[in-house]
Amino acid sequence: MARPRSFDETAVLARVRDAFWSTGYAATSVDELAAAAGLGKGSLYGAFGGKEDLFRRVFSAYCTELVDAVRARLDGPDSGALDRVRAQIRAVARATGADAVMRGCLLSKATAELSEHDAQVAATARNTLEAIGALLTRALAAAQRAGDISVEADPQRLAGLLLTVMRGIEALGKAGTDPEYLRAAAETALSLLPVTSE
Repeated sequence: MARPRSFDETAVLARVRDAFWSTGYAATSVDELAAAAGLGKGSLYGAFGGKEDLFRRVFSAYCTELVDAVRARLDGPDSGALDRVRAQIRAVARATGADAVMRGCLLSKATAELSEHDAQVAATARNTLEAIGALLTRALAAAQRAGDISVEADPQRLAGLLLTVMRGIEALGKAGTDPEYLRAAAETALSLLPVTSE
């Protein structure tokens, strides 16, 4: 009979995620992962598999949490949908500008490092971005129904613009771009939305 685990799996995976997030996949050694987890290498592998399996697990969980967070910010009644979209874009610019250590977004970091060589990571990243784009599209369509955005606009194309701006802000932030520049980029993108009135 297998012995029950004597550690908090959620906490261990969070520490492992942060280790990968700080230094990237290739630069994070198994010894560093075990130290971050507070487990021996044998226990870490026995519980979660190898380094690749461990990364895919924490990356998938991170992406799920990211989509859930965006959904929580954007979901709601048609009234106020435009304000929620604006708040989402501004939150990305604000959080990115406040990232003093320039750790960046794990989605962006992992996609840049691994998607060329890891089809599963690439698929997870693509599905995550598509899910965020769909949430933005839905919120913008809600803003149209509320009469806040022109009915002649294509909400999916507007969502694509905003998603591209969000990812661009995160990439610029990773390079140490001035937070005010990021904020201005967010506001410029929002000014392009075809609002009907203020």
